[in-house]
Amino acid sequence: MSVKATNPILAGFYPDPSICAVGDDYYIVNSSFSYFPGLPIMHSKDLANWEQIGNVLTRESQLPLKEAQSSRGLFAPTMRYHDGTYYVICTNVSDKGNFIVTSDKPEGPYSEPHYIEGADGIDPSLFFDDDGRCYYIGTHPNPEGCKYNGDWYIYIQEIDIKEFKLIGEHKNVWNGALKGVHWPEGPHIYHVGEYYYILHAEGGTGPEHAVSVARSKDIFGPYENHFCNPIFTHRHLGVKYPIKYVGHADLVQIANGDWYMVMLAVRPAGGFTTMGRETFLARVIWENDWPVVNPGLGMLSAELVVDLDEVKSELPQTSLPGVNKLYDFTSLNELGPEWLKLRNYKQDMYELREGEGLYLTCDNDPITGLGTPSYLAIRQDSHCFEAAVTLKGDDLYDGASAGLVLFQSEDYHLRFEYSGCSGNVILRKEGKDEKIASLLLPQNLVTLVLSVIGTKASLFMVDGQQIKELVRGLDISALSTEVAGGFVGCTVGLYAHDIENRDEKVKALIKSFSYKRIKPVPVPKKQESNE
Repeated sequence: MSVKATNPILAGFYPDPSICAVGDDYYIVNSSFSYFPGLPIMHSKDLANWEQIGNVLTRESQLPLKEAQSSRGLFAPTMRYHDGTYYVICTNVSDKGNFIVTSDKPEGPYSEPHYIEGADGIDPSLFFDDDGRCYYIGTHPNPEGCKYNGDWYIYIQEIDIKEFKLIGEHKNVWNGALKGVHWPEGPHIYHVGEYYYILHAEGGTGPEHAVSVARSKDIFGPYENHFCNPIFTHRHLGVKYPIKYVGHADLVQIANGDWYMVMLAVRPAGGFTTMGRETFLARVIWENDWPVVNPGLGMLSAELVVDLDEVKSELPQTSLPGVNKLYDFTSLNELGPEWLKLRNYKQDMYELREGEGLYLTCDNDPITGLGTPSYLAIRQDSHCFEAAVTLKGDDLYDGASAGLVLFQSEDYHLRFEYSGCSGNVILRKEGKDEKIASLLLPQNLVTLVLSVIGTKASLFMVDGQQIKELVRGLDISALSTEVAGGFVGCTVGLYAHDIENRDEKVKALIKSFSYKRIKPVPVPKKQESNE
């Protein structure tokens, strides 16, 4: 039997994937930057069907994110399993740097962070050798001084995995395959046959991103450059190729002995990347003791066949990536692991009341700052989607508002706010708000709708049986990596704010939220005249 995997296997904002095999179970963790909880944990039995079983960092003590900008916080995790324990190693660039957390269950809960003294730089990984010794591999600035931006080195050192301390020789082993390489990063070690392999990314996580490999018969080198480097990239396919930025890979051997690689890539719409970096899958074979990625093709494929039996998830549909989602808050008693908050949210930010809905606090921390706004979101995972929220407007008065946000960063996002009897569409670019449209409505139950087709957004209000349009075809290309910068993709969700700092907070009552993929309506072709 076999199963067909569709790329991307994790659609939307799932960057820097690390994959771990434990028997016939497969796990992926991804970067989450300034979102909380941190590091989503995905599970699969067949590499094609994935489910979210939790998050690695679920407590503020594990993940301090005070005033972290959108593209700060958690960078590039690695997940590994050894002798009954799951290890996740990562960098919190907004706090104390590189750390390890552990658990005896893949879904957690995970331990408090063990910060690693002397482990400078970013993108750490762990490697357990056959003799039980463990090694740390990471990347840091050129110890002789950086000659240019991105002049970094990959280094290896043994680590006492019980004490979480670096021991023994600290050795800089590799600085990339190409001359004058920029940003050798995301390194992993594997021991296959008689060789140790370093697989890493280089060229930066943008258009020049690439996967390269080196090997040695000793873990500390010297490492031999592969003449075919980079072994995988899309940078030679041109700026208009629909899948770009390919890199930051990790290898896994599955239960039947086959090898696969996960990596990040982006799918721009009209040249603009709003979903961020996504997780893709490729087949790997070994020739002359070197890995060959997608042999005979040399680029990512839309689909690939995996020689495993198909196993679909039994979790609720909302815990699955890449599917339509409907949340009836009147019947929920908790939010699933797919929901995100910005930084370390306040504990009274929301409350679910059975039969009533979700009460979202109208806090005076705005989403435009680096505080803890009342924002609950999921990842945008399609170029074309429709998001809708139904809320009760009676209690929103005197500066309190609630609604929908399509969020790239504190400086670039689209807000659709309802307050009292008016709805306002606000586009934020370069840290400045612009009111696009406003519409009066009665104070009652109202549904706000955001429809996105590529880089165009339309916004509507549904009041009873009436549909009232506020904006059609608004250009939101600024909410992209190419314009806004950073490492994140857009999220979409619920937002409540109050310009007043009240002793007794106003609560917005939200009845439901939905997210569904839609198909763009094709533009009719002009008929040629017979004249």
